[in-house]
Amino acid sequence: MKGVLLSGGTGSRLRPITHTGPKQLVPVANKPVLEYAVEDLKEAGITEIGVVLGHKGRDEIQELLGDGSEYGVDITYIVQGEPLGLAHAAGCARDFVGDDDFVMYLGDNILKSGITDLVESFESGDYGAGIALQEVDEPQAFGIADVDESGNVTRLVEKPDDPPTNLALIGMYVFSPAVFEAIDELEPSWRGELEITDAIQSLLDDGYEIDSQIVTGWWKDTGKPEDILEANRLVLEDKELHTAGVVEQGAETDGRIELAESATIENGAVVRGPVSIAENVTVGSGTYIGPYSSIGANSTLEDIHVENSVVIGDSTLTASGRIVDSLLGRNADVESADELLPEAADSSSARTHNSNCNHADHHTQLPGLWDRRRGERTRRQPRDEVSGARLSGGPALRGPPRGSA
Repeated sequence: MKGVLLSGGTGSRLRPITHTGPKQLVPVANKPVLEYAVEDLKEAGITEIGVVLGHKGRDEIQELLGDGSEYGVDITYIVQGEPLGLAHAAGCARDFVGDDDFVMYLGDNILKSGITDLVESFESGDYGAGIALQEVDEPQAFGIADVDESGNVTRLVEKPDDPPTNLALIGMYVFSPAVFEAIDELEPSWRGELEITDAIQSLLDDGYEIDSQIVTGWWKDTGKPEDILEANRLVLEDKELHTAGVVEQGAETDGRIELAESATIENGAVVRGPVSIAENVTVGSGTYIGPYSSIGANSTLEDIHVENSVVIGDSTLTASGRIVDSLLGRNADVESADELLPEAADSSSARTHNSNCNHADHHTQLPGLWDRRRGERTRRQPRDEVSGARLSGGPALRGPPRGSA
């Protein structure tokens, strides 16, 4: 059996983070999401993996994964080009797959339990496909499967108004080569894409049995900032965290902390786990890092409060304030703006430049910092500057209320 790992797409829901890199390389607990998928495939015994690339992030993904030898797998790269649907991406892998069965894994998905049970269940029978399912609270928003008492799929419905079950397709599939003939017969959906649910339904209509595996434990599609934060929390709860770096005398630590060997927690800093701190990070005096935070490599933090947030890396955070529930892009630079503000302005404001910073609550981010108490911008910024931090002693720094000038 082979693996097909989908790594295309535009990452539009993660902008501006994905303006500078592919969504599959956004880290969760300081490891790119894509690496979790490679590890799941290898754990299931699949070592021949085709990575399907879109237009965006090809070089970065190939630089990360290489030939796969670092992960104990053999990687072949397949170019999809324009994202024309999951079924189109699967069809692009036909030459790589040949006559073998294969797992198709969406590269921005992450789940606790892996895919071994899904693969073993498929291999135990004579199936045209196998799908991973999970119970969801809002089945109207998903592709939904109806199954019989044996777990065989009887029909698929895409985002139904009246869902037959609450079992959603979650982005991990196993296929026999018969799926390629089904893909050949597909017509684009109303979205202009070739839908994988239509291909599976075609297999059903042609008499193939479709296996299903209900995933217990958590699963996340990391397509939005709040999903990244939630996945980071879930991984940190489960992951074994080891402290290998330097914790200076006078630093206060509590709970499980992953501290890379080249990282330092200085005297006067406070870190409360679970937390992941990557290579070449300095947590300076006066800094507080709270639970469910991940600090990426080559970053410096001084006199700042960070909690339940992901800092991707190569960042300098020196503002005397709070960053909570936030996703900060690579090369974020957050520092105090006290010396830049007029005397009447709120002295607790901060400035953020070249930050790719995206707050998880999706409030509009406009140039300038919006002080909701004064109803005006405190400082003009270039258009590529955005802010998503919450600062102590002041309002949340977000866009203006809807309809404001």
